[in-house]
Amino acid sequence: MGSKWRKAKLALGTKMCLHVPRTTEEPSPAPALALAPTSAGRFSDAVSLSPTPHRGSNCRLDMPTTPVPSSSGLRLPKHSSKSSKKNCAICLNSMKAGLGHAIFTAECSHSFHFHCITSNVKHGNQICPICRAKWKEIPFQSPAIEVTRGRTRINNVSLPQNDPWVTVLRRLPPPRVDTSRHVSSLFQITEPSVFDDDEIIHYQPETMENNSSLNDLIADNSAGAIDLKTYPEVSAVSKQAWHSNFTILIHLKAPHTIVPKQVRVDQSGSQMVPQHSRVPVDLVTVLDVSGSMAGTKLALLKRAMGFVIQNLGPSDRLSIVAFSSTARRVFPLRRMTDTGRQEALQAVNSLSSNGGTNIAEGLKKGAKVMTDRKSKNPVSSIMLLSDGQDTYSLSSPGAANSRTDYQFLLPVSMHRGSGAYSHIPVHTFGFGADHDAVAMHSVAETSGGTFSFIEAEDVIQDAFAQCIGGLLSVVVQELLVQVECIHPRLRLSSIKAGSYKTSLISNERIGSIEVGDLYADEERDFLVTTDIPVDKSSDEMSLVKIKCVYKDPVSKELVTANHAAEVKILRPETTGQLVVSMEVDKQRNRLRSAEAMAEARAAAEGGDLAAAVSVLEHCRKQLADSVSHKAGDRLCIALDAELREMQERMADRQIYETSGRAYVLSGLSSHSWQRATARGDSTDSTSLVQAYQTPSMVDMVSRSQTMLIGSPSPRRSLRPVRSFPARPMPR
Repeated sequence: MGSKWRKAKLALGTKMCLHVPRTTEEPSPAPALALAPTSAGRFSDAVSLSPTPHRGSNCRLDMPTTPVPSSSGLRLPKHSSKSSKKNCAICLNSMKAGLGHAIFTAECSHSFHFHCITSNVKHGNQICPICRAKWKEIPFQSPAIEVTRGRTRINNVSLPQNDPWVTVLRRLPPPRVDTSRHVSSLFQITEPSVFDDDEIIHYQPETMENNSSLNDLIADNSAGAIDLKTYPEVSAVSKQAWHSNFTILIHLKAPHTIVPKQVRVDQSGSQMVPQHSRVPVDLVTVLDVSGSMAGTKLALLKRAMGFVIQNLGPSDRLSIVAFSSTARRVFPLRRMTDTGRQEALQAVNSLSSNGGTNIAEGLKKGAKVMTDRKSKNPVSSIMLLSDGQDTYSLSSPGAANSRTDYQFLLPVSMHRGSGAYSHIPVHTFGFGADHDAVAMHSVAETSGGTFSFIEAEDVIQDAFAQCIGGLLSVVVQELLVQVECIHPRLRLSSIKAGSYKTSLISNERIGSIEVGDLYADEERDFLVTTDIPVDKSSDEMSLVKIKCVYKDPVSKELVTANHAAEVKILRPETTGQLVVSMEVDKQRNRLRSAEAMAEARAAAEGGDLAAAVSVLEHCRKQLADSVSHKAGDRLCIALDAELREMQERMADRQIYETSGRAYVLSGLSSHSWQRATARGDSTDSTSLVQAYQTPSMVDMVSRSQTMLIGSPSPRRSLRPVRSFPARPMPR
């Protein structure tokens, strides 16, 4: 028996002490084992900062008594352990005896599951994740992926038996080695100088154009046209009156999600659901794996990435960039087929945290993946997550200080308003209280993306879910809204469109708004102002006409509205008491609230929190006096709740620094683009702050929140961390 264990020890490649397990042939008076439970959970591989000391000298490996199905760090326990001493500091799971896991106790006396710590050290980490002591004796395990005789073997020691994502992997066929494509190690020593190794796209619109039956199918699956409505401020203006800053609301609503109405029948007679009922996505995730991400944060990030991977389709492509002190592309741009998902999950599971925070390098690497790719899917986006301040500096040309100017880190083609629609939005996620909210907001604003503030750590998956719920439902691209004056004496005074690029030409008689992409059922509201002159010549006046031009992402054809919407008002001799349009009033409230948020933030950044709170309070009073708020409009109620929340987060300097700034910036991002962002409890179904969520987003967040953790009960309700007074008391 002794010789067998010596061989096992040598095979593991470690210099450590082994507790020899008792067997049925060799009874022992007491078990000398430490084994982990096999309860299921969600996809994660946690690295905890909580200490788990094991009293003893040198290192030790405790092996299981009997072979049982192994579980791993690819899960998150439902409840925290009563004693951190009994938990693996990497996967957060118990290390009780008798349930099937080898336990490694390092020379610094900290204990871990053997498969967890080998995964951590195989990429060169020779430092204890808890006490940062440098180890002399390093645990080693053979690689998780071995290519032998043309087959890829998965080392299941690091996969839980009942984890939802791993269950999917176990149903996948063994991946076959494709010698026609370059497959490199996820953690190769050198990266290619050009990232042109992206997997071939099978979504070919050219083929569709040559296939009449498929063209008919696409036409039948069309999502329909944009719903365009206009609302004048009031329905009539007296002939004798001059009305300055007359407001016209332009309301747009994108079509519904494209749902296949037909099926094809192949030569064998089998029915085939159309593969391209939605357009595929190229997604690059740029993930912070610096030392501050160690522990639960990294576990939850891995779980969230597992959710993203599982919800991407076989035509979607994903690349993963990880950054700390430097950045590395850990997973090339690959289609999320069964094999692609499997490889992506393995890449995510192999991430470990250490080093500083170099957001600049992460962004550059993510942008390089996009710019170097040989082919492109119709929709492209980058998701950037970080929990810290950039610990490196990159000054923009001519900058007066060393503060990083992040907009210069993105290629010009990725900038919003660069004159082309080839820009790639970067959706940023600030994780926790220590992230650089200003930098993350700046990156999002420059590229046309959104900034989400993940305050409660558990909400990271919901935030990702909301984002991809939108990205996977694009039904309109390159939308351009044109406004043209009809009456010869009219001029456009302004177009209020938030962060969208607007222009006025032809002596201010023609205006345009570059909207870009719209998600299914997404709505946009723009306010146009003009001066109504005195006109006694007619009882009716035509003001402006609105036209929309956009690209259908499925057919790739440009679509123009069948007829331009024309806005008219009556011009009677006299008018009675006119009621302002409810739709116009509530959109005025939205813009007024967004302006107040920006003004309050400027005051807070200047150190005057009392003035910031006062600005928000004044806006709330105006809101309360408005027609739409008195009528109980849901948007106005949500705006008031958001303004009140911001007041509370500006109660004092500490609260503002830790959460107020990020919350306000995320709100500004949401309102400027009229697109949902995660902040506070905004992803909670009971939250009042749920502006701009689409049905696709709600559905994806619901999937995230109802995912089971080894039991039929839904995931617990998530609440943000709050410690604010009932009344703001600025000082």
